[in-house]
Amino acid sequence: MSTDARLSGLGSRWGAVPAGALPPPRAKVLAAKGALAEAVGGRVSFSDFDRLSYARDLWPLALLWIRQGKVPPPPDAIVWPGTEDEVARVVRVARDKRLALIPYGAGSGVCGGAWAIHGGVTLDLKRFDSIGPVDEARRCVDVGAGVMGETLERKLNFSGWTLGHFPSSIYCSSVGGWIAARSAGQLSSRYGKIEDMVLSLRAVLGTGEQLITPERPFSGPDLAPLLIGSEGTLCAFTGARLRVFPLPEGRVFHGFEFASVEEGLEAIRLVFREGLRPAVVRLYDPFDTAFVGKGGKARHAPVTPPSLRSAMERSFLPMMLRQVTKQTLGRPKVMNQLQRVFRKSRLILMFEGEAKRAEADDRAATMLCRKLGGDDLGEAPGRAWLARRYDVSYRMSRLIDAGTFADTMEIAAPWERVHEVYERVHAAASPYAFVLCHFSHAYADGCSLYFSFVGSGGDEQEIEQRYHQLWRAALAAAVSAGGNVSHHHGVGLLKAQALQDALGDGRHALAALKALFDPDGVMNPGKLGLSS
Repeated sequence: MSTDARLSGLGSRWGAVPAGALPPPRAKVLAAKGALAEAVGGRVSFSDFDRLSYARDLWPLALLWIRQGKVPPPPDAIVWPGTEDEVARVVRVARDKRLALIPYGAGSGVCGGAWAIHGGVTLDLKRFDSIGPVDEARRCVDVGAGVMGETLERKLNFSGWTLGHFPSSIYCSSVGGWIAARSAGQLSSRYGKIEDMVLSLRAVLGTGEQLITPERPFSGPDLAPLLIGSEGTLCAFTGARLRVFPLPEGRVFHGFEFASVEEGLEAIRLVFREGLRPAVVRLYDPFDTAFVGKGGKARHAPVTPPSLRSAMERSFLPMMLRQVTKQTLGRPKVMNQLQRVFRKSRLILMFEGEAKRAEADDRAATMLCRKLGGDDLGEAPGRAWLARRYDVSYRMSRLIDAGTFADTMEIAAPWERVHEVYERVHAAASPYAFVLCHFSHAYADGCSLYFSFVGSGGDEQEIEQRYHQLWRAALAAAVSAGGNVSHHHGVGLLKAQALQDALGDGRHALAALKALFDPDGVMNPGKLGLSS
């Protein structure tokens, strides 16, 4: 198959990518081809097909562009190192030739962190795929940065262990990506975020120096927190020693329905104030309760493959759906005002661990929720959520197909500011998109707010304009109300300016770290608001 044919096929879902859409590789990168090939044993590519494949992550803006036949900025080349020495050699070539270097995990990020905005070389780390044996005495395991989440969890489960890290992207995200973006899993209220699981890190800095951080706990300054969440701007992660936990002996589910969001939030706050630590905490706002949080039994409807669908299923019905969806979501203010008829908010709790302890904690939480006026729904809502907990990750493309835009924004706030952040973001985003929210990743001092946005417009230009207006308004509202700019999706390009604004004078410390660990500015330039 020709390169043009493969490019066309890659874009067929949203409209073919036109031949010649990719700019040619930059001359200075082509000139470094021999040095790059020598650094990684020949595993380097300049092909248009590979460059297009690595041109984006899962940032919804990229999906909008692809629907229009536009291509996000591609790298000039891709390399696949297999050892830390090879990574160090690639970094040295990049420094010598002044080439941008973009570390790449599995490409599942949603903030543009893998976009090659200055071209350069994508550093794919998938060959770092080793999983060591579990050290049962110390409860840890050594893992390569390229290991996929589901692969790691299955292997740990086979020997009776769990990492306790279950992001919605677990099937398509890597350990290195988790560490780079400061990932959180669905059970973070019990097990913590990825930074709580890291005992030590292996990385190659932008200087080319190979680094192994001391294993926690130890005396003295800890470099690991300075690197976790750096999104490839300071180093490329090659591996980590991670804390693991025995598989839980028991699980207990419970659902409650409260008269308002405020009452549900107060119940969560008090649960944590009392020292209870549910593995899962999810409170749906009224509209999310009505359309997403409902459900008792898990449903698994059969899916008809596209090749077996009728002509009506393949063309007419999707066309009608696009028209109805665009007309409805083109007036988001009206739809958001309809939410006022809904009041109740659904809370889901799940406790796990030693069976008797989980049951006792559930009883204590149940007494507290009932005392606050929560209607006891039993275990069905929690079990239904568990059965469908990854479904949301596969709905985005359907909404894009329907001619809309869809995105999520996860932020966090202390308990005294959570409801104010919710109200302000909802109001700020309502003119541009239909808004839903749930509250999760709860802790003793606050929780995460996970907003979902769906919108449309008269044409592609208006849709993209609304998308950008939405994000500017929503982030500004979150920060002004006392929230942060990200809880676990990272920053990338999408939130870069918002992060710099939120850091205040702290941005100078971040710039100083960049100058120390990446003196020539070759590592993932532009991300986190750090220039090359």
